[in-house]
Amino acid sequence: MTTPGQTIGPFYGYALPYRRDHELVPPAHPGAIRLHGTVSDGAGVPVPDALLEIRQAGPDGVVPTVDGSIRRDGTRFTGWGRAGVDPGGHYSFTTLVPGGRAPFFAVVVFARGLLDRLFTRAYVPGPGLGDDPFLASLDPDEGATLIAREEPSGDLRFDIRLQGPGQTTFLNFEGTS
Repeated sequence: MTTPGQTIGPFYGYALPYRRDHELVPPAHPGAIRLHGTVSDGAGVPVPDALLEIRQAGPDGVVPTVDGSIRRDGTRFTGWGRAGVDPGGHYSFTTLVPGGRAPFFAVVVFARGLLDRLFTRAYVPGPGLGDDPFLASLDPDEGATLIAREEPSGDLRFDIRLQGPGQTTFLNFEGTS
């Protein structure tokens, strides 16, 4: 019998998307940025059918506890979003820069060939990263895969490599696999 973690497949277009799922805030919102990038496999080939979810703190550094995280009413920031990738492996979220000492986006990756989801973080570049205990516990090359790149526009680029050279560092949480 399959369990939900074992049913990763071509179901995204049918069951999971909802209107403006990738817009945690409207694009015209003051302070809106784009968190975007690509998802690729071990050979660097784009993965065209992955799905990403993010959870984040607001600009004040507090993770929202708003009921109904798919709410997109323009008045409440829920800190949660979902985005499918396009045929070129590209994804994009419209959101706000999270606050806090070493701000990051918690990222979950679902894709073909995965028996369960993968967890990672996309850190916002800045001075607080040196004080983050988790980043400090990693080899510098591993930690570098978790830091988004700021673009001249203020947007953040975070590419995810599922395996191979330059593989994104993924996290294990007890009870999740």
